Amino acid sequence: MKYTLNFNKLDNSKVSLVGGKNASLGEMFQQLSSKGINIPDGFATTAEAYRKFIKENDIEDKLKETLSAVDPGDQGSLQKTGKKCRDYIMNSNIPKEIEEDILDAFRNLKDREDAVSSVAVRSSATAEDLPDVSFAGQHESYMNITNQEDLLQAWKKCVASLFTDRAIKYREENGFDHMKVALAVGVQKMVRSDKASAGVAFTLDPESGFRNVILINGAWGLGENVVQGTVRTDEFYLYKKALKEDKKAILAKNTGTKRKTMVYTSGKEGEDSIKNVDTPEEKQKQLVLNDEELTMLGKWCLEIEEHYDKPMDIEWAKDGNSDKLYIVQARPETVHSAKKEKTSFKKYSIETNGDEEVILKGIGIGDKIASGKAKILDSPDDADKIQKGDVLVTEITNPDWDPIMKKASAIVTNSGGRTSHAAIVARELGAVAVVGAGNATEQIEDGQEITVSSAKGNEGFIYKGKLDWKEEEIDLKKTGNPDTEVMLILANPGTAFQNAMYPVDGVGLMRLEFVINGSIKIHPMALVNFDKIEDKEIKKEVEQITQGYSNKKEYFIDKLSMAVGTIAAAFYPKDVIVRMSDFKTNEYADLIGGKQFEPEEDNPMVGFRGASRYYHENYRDGFALECQAMKVVREEMGLTNVKLMIPFCRTVEEGKKVKETMAENGLERGKNELEIYVMTEIPSNVIEADAFAAEFDGFSIGSNDLTQLTLGIDRDSEIISDLFDEQNPAVKKTIASAIESARKNKRKIGLCGQAPSDFPEFARFLVKNKIDSISFNPDALAKGIENIVKAEKQ
Repeated sequence: MKYTLNFNKLDNSKVSLVGGKNASLGEMFQQLSSKGINIPDGFATTAEAYRKFIKENDIEDKLKETLSAVDPGDQGSLQKTGKKCRDYIMNSNIPKEIEEDILDAFRNLKDREDAVSSVAVRSSATAEDLPDVSFAGQHESYMNITNQEDLLQAWKKCVASLFTDRAIKYREENGFDHMKVALAVGVQKMVRSDKASAGVAFTLDPESGFRNVILINGAWGLGENVVQGTVRTDEFYLYKKALKEDKKAILAKNTGTKRKTMVYTSGKEGEDSIKNVDTPEEKQKQLVLNDEELTMLGKWCLEIEEHYDKPMDIEWAKDGNSDKLYIVQARPETVHSAKKEKTSFKKYSIETNGDEEVILKGIGIGDKIASGKAKILDSPDDADKIQKGDVLVTEITNPDWDPIMKKASAIVTNSGGRTSHAAIVARELGAVAVVGAGNATEQIEDGQEITVSSAKGNEGFIYKGKLDWKEEEIDLKKTGNPDTEVMLILANPGTAFQNAMYPVDGVGLMRLEFVINGSIKIHPMALVNFDKIEDKEIKKEVEQITQGYSNKKEYFIDKLSMAVGTIAAAFYPKDVIVRMSDFKTNEYADLIGGKQFEPEEDNPMVGFRGASRYYHENYRDGFALECQAMKVVREEMGLTNVKLMIPFCRTVEEGKKVKETMAENGLERGKNELEIYVMTEIPSNVIEADAFAAEFDGFSIGSNDLTQLTLGIDRDSEIISDLFDEQNPAVKKTIASAIESARKNKRKIGLCGQAPSDFPEFARFLVKNKIDSISFNPDALAKGIENIVKAEKQ
């Protein structure tokens, strides 16, 4: 009998023979190598080899007897049992037939695969009667094995790892017969990612389950740092539709700190020959993959997902010797792909009063809020310190932590990214987590009451004390679907995928100011005129922020296009109406380098803002950058669902000037299905509605500014704030007139604002006047839908 099988003889029908990991590698090697996907060649030892090893060494009964006495709830009992079982394995001899098969397969691998100087040796467990069980993370792997003696020793260590303390506990808790689980071993060409980078990819967004993107995480060195969450990784999102159409597909590039790099040492191969070293500061700032590599990896992930016909969890590695990318593992994603379509949605939000103290921020996992006593644990051995409902705070987690994590109301880790062990387990448990929080174990006190929130999208917050929060439910079975279009007001791309799961008709207002202020941070004219920046300190700061961009204007275009592209991709093919920037001069001046390029005004609210800036020599070149970013989104990314909107357009003539300026920058109304809307927020927009309708494709009522200018109230003034009322008869007549004019001219019109969710009677007023759409902030969506449905029934 042959005890090894080469990858070209394996496929997914062989799971019970060689385990899920090896079967999947063989399947991909056979089926996907021809499509240009690099899968390192290798071979697997079979479950039968394991059984023969156990039988010929006459240790089956000894293992049974030892395991029958284990108490999985007693750490001491687990440790004693595990060590005894592993000693039985390590003190046994590999049968001659198995040893010869392994060494023959090793020599053949070196003959058929170029430059195999070393191999990775990985465990792949399988159960006789449950061939689909993966036992992920329970057993050991050994890397960079170069010679025959070390290969045989690594094989035996893999077999022994079937009896690690955590593997025994896992089988006990899940009801598996220890003796019916066998251990196959995969031996694969070693990808020298210690000299380059490695990471993980998901073919969906692991937070929301959104299916139209690929998430790629990576760090320098071996991929173990990514899986374990030892470092804050680089994070990339790619849009599947753009990948398929060979369009620009990268939606986000976030640089992680990557403070450690896992490398091989010069010690004995296979034995403690891996260590983490400090990553040089300059390299921490570099991304681990360039755009070309990201695109290729994204296309590979698409091919793998299409081959398996399900969302996948994929491990990749880059070889530092050859600069080639490889796929080293792929398994089905198990959390979101198993969920059914939802008709009920919960929205969580902190009930703020302005004095909440944020202790730390990190990567938010779980879209929820939880609170409890913080328990700082150094290792799983401290399990007795944590009670059900406490918040687990630790450096990193691995499978040994799983039983402890089940007790916790929330999980906080210093290290890790969106694909780390802590993040994955939190999703499986439906728990809230903040990972990569930096120094949480130092900043948070043991026993301190804290609140952990990931309800604001990708960013997670840890607050001091036990805060109150509200949970709103949108249940379409109860409320029904409104006829009036319901859209969202969005600014933060980090919430896009979660918000796209809500029952909405698109985005009625995407504000560019959030991205410019929060992500770009630099005044557009300071980027256009970088060489003319007068303040040396500001110039140095701009240089640091735009590191990697020799052309500073490209920094703005790249950042803005990815942010808008993320939201547009999340809602595609539904409309996403993007309002061009509408800072006031005092707000523009607060951007880095802004004071040099902004005038000082006594009343910025009605000054140099909106449309007036776009064609003016003081900002024309800055507006050109906004236009170029939108052109990238619509043409290079293929996201033609983006419509553009002009704010604070005082006259029809001004509207014409803006459109001419946009056309000069490649954004011509009607070309490539481009629609340009105008905000209705000045009385002139209503009075001259017919003329505006001839120049623009639609209207969006900005109720705040329209109320301000109809009633002559500065909405920033506290003294007369009690007079500010969107339901004032004069304001309502203005809004009704705007809707009537839009309908007469066959132009769509919507309203963006809080009033329809706060005041049911205002929703009734809008519905009665047959407005096309109403846009809400996400936290007001549930109430807004409820008010619209009631209004339509009435």
